[in-house]
Amino acid sequence: MAGHIQDRWYKTENGPDGKPHRVRTDRYGTGKRYRARYVGPDGAEKSKSFPDRQKRLAEEWLARIEADMSRGQYLDPKASRTTFQQFAERWLKAQTTDPASQVLVETRLRLHAFPRIGRRPLDSFRPSHIQELVKELEQSPISGGYARNIYSDVRAVLSAAVDDGLLSRNPCGAASVRPPAVETRRVVPWLPEQVFAVRGALPERYRAMADLGAGCGLRQGEIVGLAEDDALDFETGTVHVLRQVKQIRGKAVFAPPKCNKERDVPLPSSVAAAVRAHMDGCKPVPVTLPWKTPDGPPVTFRLLFSNTADGLVWRSNFNLQDWKPALAAAGLIPTPRPGEAYASAREHGMHALRHFYASVLLDAGESIRAVSDYLGHADPALTLRVYAHLMPNSQDRARKAVDRLFLPGEPTT
Repeated sequence: MAGHIQDRWYKTENGPDGKPHRVRTDRYGTGKRYRARYVGPDGAEKSKSFPDRQKRLAEEWLARIEADMSRGQYLDPKASRTTFQQFAERWLKAQTTDPASQVLVETRLRLHAFPRIGRRPLDSFRPSHIQELVKELEQSPISGGYARNIYSDVRAVLSAAVDDGLLSRNPCGAASVRPPAVETRRVVPWLPEQVFAVRGALPERYRAMADLGAGCGLRQGEIVGLAEDDALDFETGTVHVLRQVKQIRGKAVFAPPKCNKERDVPLPSSVAAAVRAHMDGCKPVPVTLPWKTPDGPPVTFRLLFSNTADGLVWRSNFNLQDWKPALAAAGLIPTPRPGEAYASAREHGMHALRHFYASVLLDAGESIRAVSDYLGHADPALTLRVYAHLMPNSQDRARKAVDRLFLPGEPTT
């Protein structure tokens, strides 16, 4: 057995005859009688108390402890009573991922997971509890994609608890558990006239930002982070995407591009001309921000785009004061009445320019691999999942290929 059972109500003493006798202790009749004791894998003594007449249960408990140790499935009973929120908060502090990503995970857990399962002890989790969580997330007003992100965060926390020996298995891995459903919405790229309408409605100092989004596929933060001295090579027609501006808990920082993927993107002559004209009218300005984290070392770059006060283009201000009015002027969202706010326009954010860029390249026959590289995606599979429906129809390609062979003099378009 992994330990022994202590009887707190009796002790053994030598009697007048010199023989051992059982005698009552001062605790006789009070409290729990039996204490099952053992030494855990960490070298510390563990114990659990049982009432009178339950010595057999204490022995069975110790036997299970011994079996779990031999199978490598031992869980510290006290440590496993740690709640999900207590463990998740420690787990968050130990993460070494991108600070902005940490903020997103912390926010999702705090707003959606902790109120639902935060007080539940880790060793009490069952697949049914995760099923209930998924159902509540699906019935809430959040999107399916956001609900799945919350589920992924919860799964990651519980996996870490398994690794730390506080949980025998992750209930999210049960066959009966499924992640929240995600509605399948295909990307519908803007038409060229919509791109031109939005661009034309922007203040002149920001129009080249639309050119770089629609003509080079850059993200908003990457455009804002473009610097005069290292971003553009007009001779080779290349944009060097080396950094982005991102916000962490309301503070702006310079950081590597998403996924830490620096990349070179073709710079079309039309976009180059627009950027040159912008630089003639709005000279680059030096901006100093911390690197990667709000307490990181300060670095300075001469940014191509600045606000009217020659400072950083803040995403929130730009989106509200410049981008949404341009969308309304282009007819993509309603013009609000006086005193009312603009409607939500998530599908018409600056990311729509990247969708337009991808659709143009794919329609021209560019490969998924090249489009993925230019967009800075983690891998071509992501690009294919998002944009496969925009690729030219295989039947059309087959007809054109055969017509070129058998009807060389006939038009194939």
